[in-house]
Amino acid sequence: MRRLAKVFSSLRARGEGGLIAYVTAGDPDPSLTPEIVGALIDGGADVIELGIPFSDPIADGSAIQAAVARALKAGMTPRKIFTMIEKVREGSETPIVVLTYYNPLFRMGVKCFFESMQACGADGVIVPDLPPEEAYEYKRIAEDYEIDTIFLAAPSTSTERLKRILGYTSGFLYLVSVFGVTGARAEVRDLTVNLIKGTLKTIQGKVPLAVGFGISKPEHVAKVLESGADAAIVGSALVKIVEEKRREIEDLIETLRIYTRSLKNSTKPLKLNSSRR
Repeated sequence: MRRLAKVFSSLRARGEGGLIAYVTAGDPDPSLTPEIVGALIDGGADVIELGIPFSDPIADGSAIQAAVARALKAGMTPRKIFTMIEKVREGSETPIVVLTYYNPLFRMGVKCFFESMQACGADGVIVPDLPPEEAYEYKRIAEDYEIDTIFLAAPSTSTERLKRILGYTSGFLYLVSVFGVTGARAEVRDLTVNLIKGTLKTIQGKVPLAVGFGISKPEHVAKVLESGADAAIVGSALVKIVEEKRREIEDLIETLRIYTRSLKNSTKPLKLNSSRR
């Protein structure tokens, strides 16, 4: 069983929701990324999402765009992601997924990319700008290397298109909870709750559902899980901590660990059992 499937199976057995924690690889310096990831894991993150910096991050809001700029300035390159994951994998079996836009993957070569992903111990990949209509060869090669392919669905995604996306999705489906780009929001709106419930009716348990964009507080995490999602994805709030504490490394690591723990604690109440499928 792949790591992502194993984690979601274990979470369901314990009556817990999952926490997926995102940071930008190489921010504020490539040498610190394994330590930052370690803090997220120590804080209780069930899955780590590592973003490969790209010069045109069209799906990202201001916090992650700033992180991307810092990482690129610090010398981060796509190939360094594999060394980082190898380092993390030495002490943890926590699943690691990589978010990249298609251009860096294409430049490296799809086969070379997935071969390197398998070799370093990565588990999945998210490509926000790759539509399923263009993903046949990508999916075939990923399966050859036993790497999960995680696709995104949005509030505007029709039921017909969602079914097409599910045909290429493994690991989990990434549900974009709001219109727009990444970034912390004040609250989880009814739109998101209704979107989760409608999406669950279509996917019918075929793949775990993880909800991201705008989720930044423990109460946000709890609400999306109570609405039926299998996991919540938190990114911008963690990236903001990196930005604010990047010159005080010990404080940065401890703050990330504590904040991640506060998010994870909100996934544990037994009341989740009554509303999950």
